[in-house]
Amino acid sequence: MSEIDKDEIVRLTEEYGGQWGINHTRRLLELISVIGKDRQYNAEVIWVAAHLHDWGGYPKWMQAGVDHALRSRQVAEGFLVERSFAPELLTPTLECIEYHHGSDPTRRIETILLSDADALDFLGVVGVLRDFSKKPSDLRKAYEVVQNRKEKLRQSICLETSKTIAVQRLEKMERLLEAFEEETFGYF
Repeated sequence: MSEIDKDEIVRLTEEYGGQWGINHTRRLLELISVIGKDRQYNAEVIWVAAHLHDWGGYPKWMQAGVDHALRSRQVAEGFLVERSFAPELLTPTLECIEYHHGSDPTRRIETILLSDADALDFLGVVGVLRDFSKKPSDLRKAYEVVQNRKEKLRQSICLETSKTIAVQRLEKMERLLEAFEEETFGYF
């Protein structure tokens, strides 16, 4: 293990990303423990990447016109180099961060695990509620965002275990959206 201060990373993830940021990270790590079961991967790379993967999308670091995954890589690289993060872990950690929205089954296992977990976290009830909470005055727009995201995320998943979980989460999404449509009589 490197000498990186994990307490600092947790504190900063919560400071920059609020409760959503730290809880999203925690959910990712839980998902990775499920989908990564019986797989060999570097747990430290996963832990650090999961915490830093969205920093570039948080207000302190975001830049207009720069994809948050690429910006997160830039921010993470500066942060980790400044703290003398183990050089042999730097490249795989930065790859995980930059490609956490990717779907390339040829990437290293850590990158695939983070990418699959991130996609899964936006499927199911959490994904629906997240999008609706971001657009409380425009439920139609939130509904459309959720509908558009479903297939895109399902297709971005690589591992069979992740695909099985995705099917379960998509079924939950459908039931939730059907209830929403029914209770609003389509007026939303």
